[in-house]
Amino acid sequence: MKMPSSKLLARRAAAVLCVLCLGACSSMGNYPPAPRAAQTEDELYKVGPLDSLNIVVWRNPDLSGVVAVRPDGRISTPLVSDLVAAGRTPAQIARDVETALSKYVREPTVSVLVTSFQGTFAEQIRIVGEATKPQAIPYRRDMTLLDVMILAGGITDFADGNGAVLVRNSEGGKQYSVHLKDLLKRGDISANVDVKPGDVIIVPQGWF
Repeated sequence: MKMPSSKLLARRAAAVLCVLCLGACSSMGNYPPAPRAAQTEDELYKVGPLDSLNIVVWRNPDLSGVVAVRPDGRISTPLVSDLVAAGRTPAQIARDVETALSKYVREPTVSVLVTSFQGTFAEQIRIVGEATKPQAIPYRRDMTLLDVMILAGGITDFADGNGAVLVRNSEGGKQYSVHLKDLLKRGDISANVDVKPGDVIIVPQGWF
């Protein structure tokens, strides 16, 4: 007996869907687990756009003050305009300010302190997908995955926490699996790993 075309099409569609689901399931979990410890070079902090800097010129309070690094990465202070700050250390910026001020002040002595920081874009940690608060977070030394997820407010009820992926840009975009559900929902501290500057954490949506 010949099967009606509508039933045949439905059966074929179900078979295709089954194959796709099996393929998707088999592709999950192919990433190696993220290394528990990640060595990070002991680099000095580099100023980024939107950082706030307290610039102190010794014996010259009129030339001192708190300035914000503009989105273009530059700062302006009394007698100094459009000085590049982003990507430079506070000590380097202090020497640059001294050089600029030496035209007007005899042997200026300058110190620069970072009072609030965002860091350079390349070093920020980014959390995307089903995080409660997807965002970019300034990297801090010895920062871990748990630290990042606390700042991001955890994961949503729709997240596939154990299917999350960590993309390590410092290793050419290498991808690792991380178990956020075990870490955040079950308190499994063994699922905590170090993060590195420039890491991206992708939290996919779960299948329901």
